[in-house]
Amino acid sequence: MATVLDSHFLALTAIVTLGYQMLFFIITALLKFDKVTDFAGSTNFVIIAVLTLIIKGSWHFRQVVLTSLVVIWGLRLAIFLLMRILQWGEDRRFDEMRSNLGKLAVFWILQAVWVWTVTLPVTVVNASDRNPSVQAEDIIGWIMWSVGISFEAAADQQKLSFKNSPQNRGKWCNVGVWKYSRHPNYFGEIFLWWGIFVASTPILEGAEWLVILGPIFLTLLLLFVSGLPLLEESADKKFGNVAEYRIYKETTSPLIPLPQSVYGNLPLWFKAIFLFEFPFYSRSLPQEGLNWCRMRQEETKDELKMG
Repeated sequence: MATVLDSHFLALTAIVTLGYQMLFFIITALLKFDKVTDFAGSTNFVIIAVLTLIIKGSWHFRQVVLTSLVVIWGLRLAIFLLMRILQWGEDRRFDEMRSNLGKLAVFWILQAVWVWTVTLPVTVVNASDRNPSVQAEDIIGWIMWSVGISFEAAADQQKLSFKNSPQNRGKWCNVGVWKYSRHPNYFGEIFLWWGIFVASTPILEGAEWLVILGPIFLTLLLLFVSGLPLLEESADKKFGNVAEYRIYKETTSPLIPLPQSVYGNLPLWFKAIFLFEFPFYSRSLPQEGLNWCRMRQEETKDELKMG
């Protein structure tokens, strides 16, 4: 089919993404209804992937596979997040935005940037005329995607079940994959999008390699902006004076899943450099009772070493 706006569909996907997000922004602003926010973001990925595949019309195997992976991820996440927010009620992220149109608009614009940037690998693959045979990079990328979505789906379901249990009210989730990572859902999301990038590399040439900005942007966003920092701050304020929580945080990796007996005995410099345990993740920990909690942490480390 004919080229639409530009040969890599970058302008087309930018216009579609901005228009789609602004539509939901208008709905949210007029109706004060923010339950569709995550649904709008996740389904936008699906729209971009399917639209670029259909417009190009070449239907190469690699294009179909990567589009299918994005569709599966996007629909699963969209349905899960929509059902969750309908069950839980209002989205507390928007408590300060509902009466501030400017802040609300900025949020939706940033969500559009997120969608457009992260979908760059599949957009460029779907726009390409090149069609090399399946290579090792494809298989590695598909495996990475499979591992990532398995972690993300398991983490989402385990946390939902944990929070829905009355006996767990007022507790932090530390079951299933949450025993090995404080944010296994984010690990899964980051890992699967790096997988999609890896699977896109057999067709990349020249400036097309800039699509690596997609997974880089997502990783930086979750590590430093809207992901781990906000959730770490919230959990520290809620449970920071609980010794068991401090022990959980001390012995559990922030992102990459590891056994607690391994992570708990690693030096702080190693955690900070290789495992993303940045000091600002603990800036909201209350200081009350800190010495006693440190003693309990040391006792726990000794137990882990003996075990």
